[in-house]
Amino acid sequence: MNDSSRGVFVTLDGPAGVGKTTTTRMLREYLGKRGYPVHDTTEPSRALLGEIARHHTETYRGRALACLVAADRYQHLETEVRPHLDAGFIVVCDRYVASSYVLQRMDGVPLPYVEAVNSAADRPDLAVILQAPPAITAARVAARGAHDRFHTGECSSRQETDLYEEAAKRLAARGYPVLAVDTGEASPVDVAVYLTARIAELVERPDAPAVTA
Repeated sequence: MNDSSRGVFVTLDGPAGVGKTTTTRMLREYLGKRGYPVHDTTEPSRALLGEIARHHTETYRGRALACLVAADRYQHLETEVRPHLDAGFIVVCDRYVASSYVLQRMDGVPLPYVEAVNSAADRPDLAVILQAPPAITAARVAARGAHDRFHTGECSSRQETDLYEEAAKRLAARGYPVLAVDTGEASPVDVAVYLTARIAELVERPDAPAVTA
């Protein structure tokens, strides 16, 4: 570990079916085997606000859902993410601001509004954007079943992919250390091994140059 007592904040975003949850789980395992304390989490969070945002997308839409997701994010940062970072953990979060830039726009919310309600969110130390061809992600979603109304087939997967590419550029311009990773041909193990090495480097060399997309 580096000399600083603060941990490292890593976020994983990308289209449905790209492998975020699997990668989060494997990073917890692989980083843990290296001896790093790891806390994995998700957004929307597992707290009350997050459960409402996650399971009631048919009820809350547009700006209302964007504000609900942002409110859960700020509560999540205050009650879970920052305390673990202060305790020296690597925090790996499945979905973060990039997902709001994409899903809320798919829900008809203007980008400036999404940017405004998320403008005070903590900047991660590494913002990973996982990508894969829309045909692959759509097939994965179809095989497991869609989790919400945003995912309706290859058309929505293509829209997500395009919006994540745009979100990566906009977040990089705002100072986010973005790292884009293609999971289309790589195995989950390959992706996890690669990201484990990049995160370990961040832990050991906190002053290393920021990653850009």
